[in-house]
Amino acid sequence: MKTLLPLSTALIAAMATTQAHAVDIEVGYAYSATFDLTFEQIMQEFAKSHPDITVTFRATYENYEDATNTVLREAVANTLPDVSFQALNRQALLVERGIAKPLDAYIAAEPDFETDGYHKAMLDLSTFGGQIYGLPFSVSTPISFYNRDILEAAGVDTLPATWDEVIAACQLIKDKTDKEPLYWEWNISGNWLLQAAMWSQGVPMIKDGKLNMDNPEGLKALETAKAIFRDCGMKNVIGGDAAKSLAAGDLGMFFSSTAYVGFVDRSKVGDWEFVTAPYPGIDGAPQALPAGGNSAMLTSTSQDPEVLEAAWQFIKFTTSGAGAAAVALTTGYVPPNKVANELLMEDFYAKNPNKLTAVNQLPLLSEWFAYPGDNGLAVTQVIEDYLEAIFVGDATDMEELRDEMVEEVNALLPR
Repeated sequence: MKTLLPLSTALIAAMATTQAHAVDIEVGYAYSATFDLTFEQIMQEFAKSHPDITVTFRATYENYEDATNTVLREAVANTLPDVSFQALNRQALLVERGIAKPLDAYIAAEPDFETDGYHKAMLDLSTFGGQIYGLPFSVSTPISFYNRDILEAAGVDTLPATWDEVIAACQLIKDKTDKEPLYWEWNISGNWLLQAAMWSQGVPMIKDGKLNMDNPEGLKALETAKAIFRDCGMKNVIGGDAAKSLAAGDLGMFFSSTAYVGFVDRSKVGDWEFVTAPYPGIDGAPQALPAGGNSAMLTSTSQDPEVLEAAWQFIKFTTSGAGAAAVALTTGYVPPNKVANELLMEDFYAKNPNKLTAVNQLPLLSEWFAYPGDNGLAVTQVIEDYLEAIFVGDATDMEELRDEMVEEVNALLPR
């Protein structure tokens, strides 16, 4: 069981001294480096409006896979948190296991609560059997990060719009500068960027419950990954370290979640121009992109109506209005609802254009697929292993690799 860590000991102590009867709830979320600052800001406002609720945050999940695995273990041990923030593509598993609780009754009891304010593509991903089991907390799309100075030094005057243009830019950076050309976070949670390579061609990665890559688009996605790895001399580092290289002015191009924008803005070293741009497509602009991010889910096992109501109040606050706006203010994520976006649109995005890129890509949002069945998490790892084989050079024939991967994955999926 993970150790409980209060987000702000001083804040919670102050809250406890002003409450005659405090209701305690426990909350879990992933990606400490990304969201710690967000929740600190949220709690400053939440404590003011809900002085009777004490929130204790559990040790942060390492990533989305860890978040789901941890909650599955906690369900067996009967030690679940009251609220858990889970990746959009992992919600179905928690619904199927009876871990997540529907929110419809709470929503219906709120006279001024409008689900229409949430981005439909996000809310749809939290709806199962006609019931809502999660409210979107952060919305992300994959975007492009550029060091404009490195590109200009290499003679690249126009930001790349396709992967062929990106790879051509890599060669120029290698030839004309001493900087790292590129990092593409191929192993980000849930095979997200491989799904982006499929969706950008207008093809879903999962169809009829099976891996839908035994087609020309699947081959093209893998060949593109191979070209990125081979022709751009990409280093074998994790996304967080690559983001540090970008912030230090040593990396020309970085492709990953908009979540990194806040980090690069805060950590940028030197006087170089940092810009974001739409995610590259294959043979043209992307036709669609997978919706990334996470949602707040009610996972409490408490039978106390006050605890359940307190958990709902926390979910509602963090995913709407000022609470949701904190997501944009502290990260690069898009707030999960239109009300929060409207609060920011007039002034915030004008001053922070790098965070507007993901907002402009919202019309492209499509499903971030979860692999169905009990082996869903294992399938994620299998696909990552195949991508790693391309990266390290163990696999060179992409058609052969594709066919093997499709066969192995589909053998793990429900028949």
